[in-house]
Amino acid sequence: MRIVLGLVAIIGADAAFADGLPAPLTEADFAPVREVEARLGQLLFYDPILSGNRNVSCGTCHHPAFGTGDGLSLGLGDGGIGLGPKRVADPDNMPEQRIPRNAPALFNLGAYEFTVLFHDGRIEVDPDRPGGLRTPLDADMVTGFASLLSAQTMFPVLSPDEMAGHYSENEISQAVRRGVITGQGGAWDLISQRVRDIPAYADSFVATYDHIDAPDQITFADISNAIAAFMEFEWRSDNAPFDAVLRGEATLPEPAATGMSLFYGDAGCASCHSGPFLTDHEFHAMGAPQIGPGKAARFESHARDEGRFRVTGDPADLYAFRTPSLRNVALTGPYGHAGAHRDLRSFIEAHLDPVAALETYDVTNAVLPALPVDDTRGLADSPAIAQAVTYAPRRITDAQITSLVAFLDALTDPAAIDGKLGIPDAVPSGLPIDQP
Repeated sequence: MRIVLGLVAIIGADAAFADGLPAPLTEADFAPVREVEARLGQLLFYDPILSGNRNVSCGTCHHPAFGTGDGLSLGLGDGGIGLGPKRVADPDNMPEQRIPRNAPALFNLGAYEFTVLFHDGRIEVDPDRPGGLRTPLDADMVTGFASLLSAQTMFPVLSPDEMAGHYSENEISQAVRRGVITGQGGAWDLISQRVRDIPAYADSFVATYDHIDAPDQITFADISNAIAAFMEFEWRSDNAPFDAVLRGEATLPEPAATGMSLFYGDAGCASCHSGPFLTDHEFHAMGAPQIGPGKAARFESHARDEGRFRVTGDPADLYAFRTPSLRNVALTGPYGHAGAHRDLRSFIEAHLDPVAALETYDVTNAVLPALPVDDTRGLADSPAIAQAVTYAPRRITDAQITSLVAFLDALTDPAAIDGKLGIPDAVPSGLPIDQP
């Protein structure tokens, strides 16, 4: 199984560093992808047919025009109109709330090193679990997902705020409300049936997968596998100026060169943003402000987001969130698990002294489409968030911050901005595609 092979590749990898820099990326760091599978996944990724009300696609919140995010602090899924920072609430189908967390970037998620996903790491590779994965579904987790990334796609389609729609609006959201997710007539099966009923998709699945001989054999795992293959193929990013440095082919100009020295030296960034993808894949309480609805269960009324703690139950994990990869970070704002900072410089400044930054945070630094909700309720939790921070403040100058920003710009891979396949002109469902 590919999931287990990924663990083997990591355990056996050479962790040698030269001059504090990680080793350059090679083909061995990435899972192989069949282009025919990626091309099928491309259509599914941009097709709203997977959403309850047929109005939201994966590409709505993960669009290449916005660094594979949505350009918003907290997005609007079902009930939104438009794309990116221009997206607004539909007055005829108002969202119940904003999506609770910032849309993460999709770069390099096909690399073996990525064995945990989401801001809180609630899905991760675990060979002892069914299908080799640990997810919130636990024993109800179905098998057939080719990778962790494939399993990730099964959750947004179940979220009322993201893709499923309000509970009374369609057959998929109704199944979610009843808790019928797996099996015949479950939410995933209903989505799969929509795809099976489109001849172009049915033919493509039969042609792409050896284990599928007829449309009725197409499962949601097959749909997820195709979408994952597309993301892996489309947004592999290993050709930034920084990569040329790692390969010994170039040096960075100033002030990026000074920024790189700071990053791996006095600024201490590499203590968390380590390795070739500039992440340790661990969870740290960095005092990011809490805005928006928070990550609460439907029966809860608070606006907190306790991060990794909600997964592990360990008090040491309170307000800790996964270290994001910094590949193409200049393209992926706003920043933080709740997108509280609209620009990279302000986020770096806040990182230097998170506790002090929490005390002066202003929600106008976020990018939030108008919605009649109180986005500041979570700020009442700031004292508890600050108490969880163990990071010692750093003191660097404005000029040094400028150098750090220049180095982070050098992590941008020009070929990754638009991707390899791009946005299709049309999708088999005939539904409209989101365009910037």
